Amino acid sequence: MSVQLDPVACLPDAAVRPDGHGQRHALPLLLLALAAVVLLYHATFWSMLELWSRSQTFAHGFLIVPISCWLAWRRRARLAALAPQPSRPGLLLLGALGLAWLLADAANVPVVEQYAATAMLPACVLAILGWPAVRLLAFPLAYLFLAVPFGEVFLEPLIDFTAAFTVTALQWTGVPVFRDGSSFSLPTGNWSVVEACSGLRYLIAALALGALFAHVHFHSTRRRLAVMAAALLVPILANGVRAYMIVMLGHLSNMRLAVGVDHLIYGWLFFGLVALLLFWLAARWRELLPARAVPPAQPVRLGDAAASLRAVVRASAACLLLAALWPALALASHRDDGAALPAIVLALPDPPAWRRLHDAAAGSIDWQAPYAGKPALFAATYARQDGDGAPVGLQMRWYARQVRDAELLTHLSSPYGARWTALAQRVRQVGLPGGALDVRESVLAHGGERLLVWRVYRQGGVVTARPVLVKLLLAQAKLLGRRQDGADLIVFAAYDELAPPPRAHLQAFLRAALPVIEQRLQELPHGP
Repeated sequence: MSVQLDPVACLPDAAVRPDGHGQRHALPLLLLALAAVVLLYHATFWSMLELWSRSQTFAHGFLIVPISCWLAWRRRARLAALAPQPSRPGLLLLGALGLAWLLADAANVPVVEQYAATAMLPACVLAILGWPAVRLLAFPLAYLFLAVPFGEVFLEPLIDFTAAFTVTALQWTGVPVFRDGSSFSLPTGNWSVVEACSGLRYLIAALALGALFAHVHFHSTRRRLAVMAAALLVPILANGVRAYMIVMLGHLSNMRLAVGVDHLIYGWLFFGLVALLLFWLAARWRELLPARAVPPAQPVRLGDAAASLRAVVRASAACLLLAALWPALALASHRDDGAALPAIVLALPDPPAWRRLHDAAAGSIDWQAPYAGKPALFAATYARQDGDGAPVGLQMRWYARQVRDAELLTHLSSPYGARWTALAQRVRQVGLPGGALDVRESVLAHGGERLLVWRVYRQGGVVTARPVLVKLLLAQAKLLGRRQDGADLIVFAAYDELAPPPRAHLQAFLRAALPVIEQRLQELPHGP
């Protein structure tokens, strides 16, 4: 197989001879710009480091950065041989990334902030050195993105796959099993697929190792992609096999083995063996780098070198100014975050045709949705005045001003509480007098009990079930100095697992209660 490679990228370090003033000054100016980005966005990078230190899932970030630096350092001589070609698209990209970072900062979306700040580093390389340098450093620059703590969005799909794989494998081997969401029961005991069993740690670690392995040992795009695909798929399947083996070990030992710390030890040992086997097989098809002739050095005229140096200095200065602009705007958008607000007591009149149940024994629902910060709270249970149907619970949280970790949408480790497990989640359209309304529907379970939960958010006067829209409206309000208050509205009803979900009952309550809630929220004071 013949492999086409960049001739400059194939030169041995000792054979490269940099020439001209532009090359000699470009690298220090680039390093200065990169250091400025890290300092200006230090809070964002520090948040990444904090996640690495407290989460085993993302602890690989401590290795990604030095590995990327080492890979770039290996190409320092080849990089110095390239004539700098400052790029205006690089400056445009840097500006777009800064704007994305600003919006994410205003909307309190840390992962977007982290990706935008990390992407500013390759953008500086493009702006100051140009496309040839970006092509030469493509992998070290791209590898940096694996340091961003991202992947928790895949937890639920991975947990569901692992539970389904394990239950199916148990059924195929003749073991009776009953599944309820991510939990399942065997005659010898009960098991549950939790976050640590999802395989996300294995998947992220295998992806980081697979990307590095493919870059070092392969040179054709097809083989690199094949190794990367294997590094993604094999850990997912292997985690299902691991979970099945651990459950079978506990079942056959009458719950004496694989039910304590040995559970995790067996898992990591199994993953280590799978990763070793995967990369051993991949190494059998590794490609050797073909030898290339060294092209003669090209002379550089003094006039061209001076013009190149001026262009590099201008590009570096533009990078510094662009990078400094967005943190300054972010400070202005957060100027009122620490201002004190008066205490608000939420109170609602009863919706038409509904009455509030004041006696807890009269059919109130014992469930409290977790929340972040210290919002104004309202919780009540209602029943129809004609006595038809089961009670309906209403919970409302109102934030006069939203800051990080105290807002409508904040990541919570147990979003439904420790007692309840989510069986199903979807966005459902509900017909109301003012038109159709999307709600986030969740079905929660605890034993044979079921809870149907509908949730919507009110941000900027817009009632929606779309978290992305909530974040965009919050960012708009902060950057334009408008009111940023928001409310989290939850209605729910309990029912038996054998009964149909009471959707019609919740819809009837929303029809009556939503206009009352909207009028009350408009009357509330708000911060600037």
